[in-house]
Amino acid sequence: MRRHRRLTMPEKHPAFGPRTRQALSTCVPGARPTHMSRLKPFRYWLRDTLEKHADLGWQSAPVRKEGENLAYTDGNPLKYWDDDLFGYMRAPGDQEGRNWETAVSPAQKGKKPVITRVSPFRVSTVISLAPVSIATDFGSMTRHEGYPVLHEHQFYRAVLKGLISLNLHSAGTFSYIDRTGFRNLDENRVSAAKKLNLEHLDGKEKSYRLKLEDRVQRIGALLRALGIIYGGAKLALHYTDVTPVVFVAMVTEGGNNPLQYLIGSDDKGQPQVQAQAIEQSFRVWRDQILSKVYVGWVQGFCDAEHGRFRTELEGFNKGRTPEERVEPVWGHPREVLAELARDLGDPKNAGWLR
Repeated sequence: MRRHRRLTMPEKHPAFGPRTRQALSTCVPGARPTHMSRLKPFRYWLRDTLEKHADLGWQSAPVRKEGENLAYTDGNPLKYWDDDLFGYMRAPGDQEGRNWETAVSPAQKGKKPVITRVSPFRVSTVISLAPVSIATDFGSMTRHEGYPVLHEHQFYRAVLKGLISLNLHSAGTFSYIDRTGFRNLDENRVSAAKKLNLEHLDGKEKSYRLKLEDRVQRIGALLRALGIIYGGAKLALHYTDVTPVVFVAMVTEGGNNPLQYLIGSDDKGQPQVQAQAIEQSFRVWRDQILSKVYVGWVQGFCDAEHGRFRTELEGFNKGRTPEERVEPVWGHPREVLAELARDLGDPKNAGWLR
């Protein structure tokens, strides 16, 4: 199995609002329901945030639609940043008058090529730390004569936890291997990569890679957007903050995420730092950690647990050799995300993206 450098990041959001079709709850007999939010709205919010902040420089791919049930992006990760980091599948249908010119060479027009890219940026389902009580309420429309029109709301209040992973090796690296599910580039894209003098990774990988500075720019925009993500359902009535209030990240070898057990919940369902998990996770995985440990925590959110996290991490380092210690970075989530983006761009850390 190939080893890849990855950013592994658990994050936590406070949430208070209505359930929608994109929100789910699960329950076992005799237990309270656990709220969870699908990853799809989170990724949508993140894309929307990236597109609306011009200072991030994000380049979004156009979307083409055929008929009622087929839509796809341009499938050009050389040019469009979301095709690179969020992935795509381009399998055009048989609709008359389709435009192939942007995707394939004239010799390929009758072959209906399929190009796909697995998303280097991955998000888990966002789940409440502990079971929550879902309250039912009724609203009404009364701006007309006659009886009011009633509609039902279901409310929840929870701290949501999710995992994020970004495959740094794959970001800005595009395969042309002729294998189902692995081909990112068709012949036109390969020709374009050659004209751009991109680095060619030969051998088993058969890929082209963007310049390091271009890869860092795309990743940096994504990281900074995580700190200012905005979105939600029915904001006219249920406006709330969905930016992460706790964010922990580090660069590791491979795709495992040893951070997911560092913070759990107490018997009241409130966030609780797991002291033994901190000691065990960093001790067991220390040989796989390549970077500092970036800890972003908003002041005013569970300040006692914030202090406990600091104490436990300092206790882990105490009495250990420099090679065994981890170097923490503390601050607001936006601050540590920006520092992580800067560190990724430091030439001495170029090996993280190989």
